[in-house]
Amino acid sequence: MQALSNTLGPADQVSANDDTQDLPIVIGLISILTLLLATVAGLGVLNTVVLQTRERVHDLGVFKAAGMTPRQVIAVVVCSGGGTGQAAGVIAIPAGVALHKYVLPRMAAAAGTDLPASFLNVYHGPELAILALAGVAIAVTGALLQAGWAATASTASALRAE
Repeated sequence: MQALSNTLGPADQVSANDDTQDLPIVIGLISILTLLLATVAGLGVLNTVVLQTRERVHDLGVFKAAGMTPRQVIAVVVCSGGGTGQAAGVIAIPAGVALHKYVLPRMAAAAGTDLPASFLNVYHGPELAILALAGVAIAVTGALLQAGWAATASTASALRAE
């Protein structure tokens, strides 16, 4: 700060701002955006599971006629959604890290600044594992509603479906 003040001269005042009162607002905004993204992801998974289950309603009817219990139907539908979430995490996490490492330096260069390595190396193994588990959790949550419908659907109407 002293070097900058000497460079600018006495006409410009330089002072350090260590005010952190806006930090809770920023963290709250980030938390709300994260919650909205998780909600949209859950609704997307719900849509995918609805389509998959509606396509497989005849197969589920055959399984129910052969003796599959409602709990087993729920397990099949939830595992299908969880598998989709796991596959999405395996693809999306490396893609997101690569996109972060590609976009952030270019944004800094466009602003005419340089970023330290600590700004680029923010993702570590445990955090990525938690993100992968969060993807599976979001997928399973999105699949639960459709799993309940599939478990309570009548076997006769499921067998008539094509």
